[in-house]
Amino acid sequence: MQGGFLNNLARVYAMYTGGFLVFVALMAILEQMGVSASTIGILFVAFTIAIYAAIGWLSRTMQVDAYYVAGREVPALYNGMATAADWMSGASFVALAGGIYFGGYGYLGFIVGWTGGYVLVNALMAPYLRKFGCYTVPDFIGTRYGGNLARFCAVIILVTASFTYVTAQINATGTIAARALQIPFEYGVWIGLVSILLCSMLGGMRAVTWTQVAQYIVLIIAYLVPVFWMSNAQGFGLIPQFSYGSAAQRIAELEPMLGVGTAPTESFAGLKALTGLHNDPQGGFGAWKMVTLAVAMMTGTASLPHILMRYFTTPSVRDARRSVGWSLLFIFFLYFTAPALATLTKLQLLDPELATSIIGKSIADVNNLDWIQNWSNVGMLKVTDGNGDGILQINEFFMRSGIVVLATPEIAGLPYVISGLVAAGGMAAAMSTADGLLLAIANALSHDLYYKIIDPKADTKTRLIVARVLLILVGAAGAFVASLKLTGILGAVAWAFCFANSGLFFPLVLGIWWKRANRQGAIAGMVLGFAAGASYLVWVQTGGALILGLDGLRFGIIGMPVSLIAMVVVSLMTPEPDAETQAMVDSTRIPSGKTILSSDH
Repeated sequence: MQGGFLNNLARVYAMYTGGFLVFVALMAILEQMGVSASTIGILFVAFTIAIYAAIGWLSRTMQVDAYYVAGREVPALYNGMATAADWMSGASFVALAGGIYFGGYGYLGFIVGWTGGYVLVNALMAPYLRKFGCYTVPDFIGTRYGGNLARFCAVIILVTASFTYVTAQINATGTIAARALQIPFEYGVWIGLVSILLCSMLGGMRAVTWTQVAQYIVLIIAYLVPVFWMSNAQGFGLIPQFSYGSAAQRIAELEPMLGVGTAPTESFAGLKALTGLHNDPQGGFGAWKMVTLAVAMMTGTASLPHILMRYFTTPSVRDARRSVGWSLLFIFFLYFTAPALATLTKLQLLDPELATSIIGKSIADVNNLDWIQNWSNVGMLKVTDGNGDGILQINEFFMRSGIVVLATPEIAGLPYVISGLVAAGGMAAAMSTADGLLLAIANALSHDLYYKIIDPKADTKTRLIVARVLLILVGAAGAFVASLKLTGILGAVAWAFCFANSGLFFPLVLGIWWKRANRQGAIAGMVLGFAAGASYLVWVQTGGALILGLDGLRFGIIGMPVSLIAMVVVSLMTPEPDAETQAMVDSTRIPSGKTILSSDH
């Protein structure tokens, strides 16, 4: 190809997409020839991981600028696609529809918050952080406010939030690997970790960027195909996003008839029975819970370092702003579809008029279904006969919420090649986010802690070696924590968002928009906000009474006001920043001109 890789991106990814579709067609042919489902699942996961690893190898680099910010040469369209993949994690792909499936309306707060957060990113942060020219979020904090203490506080918050988040992604890869390879979940998380490291270790942000573009193509195809197929088969048309309302009405009719809302017959760790009604918004306390969840997710979105880092990679401030718009478009395709997927999947299981329904059927017959056996074998699903009548009741069917999307093709009786496609998409979603998160952690520790604080004279080779070693160590720690199953995927993600917004949201926003904000105020805001939020989480998790009905998914609503008040009060009580710093803040908000920091600072 003439003109180099960047000038041929459209052609390269068109060829990649065509090749992937040919691979899917080949898998369909193999299925028709009698190749086993387990073999097809393994081939799907292995093929996609091999492609991502190849991109990571081809993108290897020993240049600091390329490793940390992809050389700041990623076009807006492709940065938007990479950001969407970075964003649509295992939580979005694997767990979100499951949350809506079990919890109904209230879980739409995640969609509203995660999408609305990009409005904050575009209006308040992304263009200005790109103009600043930093490598990492703590890099901005340390330079804007001055001193190693502010930088160190930002590193601690970044590591805590990102590590919590990355355990959720490794959890998702473990779930997929466990089903595709028919191995225990505890082993699957380590398979997922190796896959993640293959993509990011050698090429840093440059490798992660081009891998994430490839991963977005796979994940969005994998998410949309089963929904369109089910919708057409159930008679709701080819565009279910506009027509699944009648499916929701049918579910509302079936739930009282099938006993939804009755207590489960047993309790299993990590597994849920479909016992909660699909409640409608009724205002009052229910609305408060949804609004606070949406606000926590919005501000968390605008505070997450691995997302903000993506906008450091564009050629200009204008491209950073444009790439946020592209990000929203690409994210919209999945989030607009998630409620339809959850609704159609639930209808598949509940509606006696559909051949796939299982409630009210003989437990012996249900246990003989291939998909029931496959997911039961890896501990993701369980069927019991609590009342001994031999008929499956709604409160006798248990599953992990994280498998709803992954199991949908099997539930709907689709060809297994679609299940393999969905597994590949889920793996792509979890890997893309995990890559970004591990890179955010390793870069902060290597650049901001090691290079800026411990050894400012370290050469390029040493800095990148430290970054790669840290990448492996942090990843291994994340896989170990994920294997313990301390919380579900969505729960861990919500914690990560609240850690981030409790400590970083206002120091970032006021650092750009309030010249009077100083070092002492920023440190107070980070420390007290983070401490207040984390303390409230511990309080709730140990049985403490809820304040204003805020549970562990929303503790950022406690931490953020503390951070804001502490930062404003302390800043006003201490000397204002010097004239040079205030001029730097003014310059940050001017789109044109040179970046504040040099290319290798």
